[in-house]
Amino acid sequence: MRERPRHKRRRTDTPVRVETSSGGVVFRRSDHDVRFLLIRDPYGNWGLPKGHLEGGETPVEAAIREVAEETALHDLKVVGQLPTIDWYFRDGKVIVHKFCHFFLIESQSGEASPQLDEGITECIWLPISEALERVSYANAREVVRAAGERLLSPSEQPTGDATSVA
Repeated sequence: MRERPRHKRRRTDTPVRVETSSGGVVFRRSDHDVRFLLIRDPYGNWGLPKGHLEGGETPVEAAIREVAEETALHDLKVVGQLPTIDWYFRDGKVIVHKFCHFFLIESQSGEASPQLDEGITECIWLPISEALERVSYANAREVVRAAGERLLSPSEQPTGDATSVA
């Protein structure tokens, strides 16, 4: 008896588009602590200022521009590079694989103000433990955690596990 060939699963060729963005973990030192800036995005989630690279911008240039646009802060100094994160989402029939480079950026002055016309509704400065609890996205939380580890002494590091907060 001849064995029937199994039907092969039909492979769908869903187009994938790669996008690159850049953003910043903005911090400010005071006499008694370090505060981190979070923004509330158009979806009501708390995250970090970020956006697409434009023209021939480098990731650092885009990070500074995006932070300035989304927060109205202009006294910005890049202190170092942080982890690059990536995620997938669907845009119509296209799957987008997005990469976002992050930089540690110091803001010594100015009042943060949300870019309302882009749907940014709020800016808030928080100590590391509260920032880790408030960030809505797990991958962004890890970038904030990396920034805190870089800036804070061990005694200033948050205790407990803030990763369970969604």
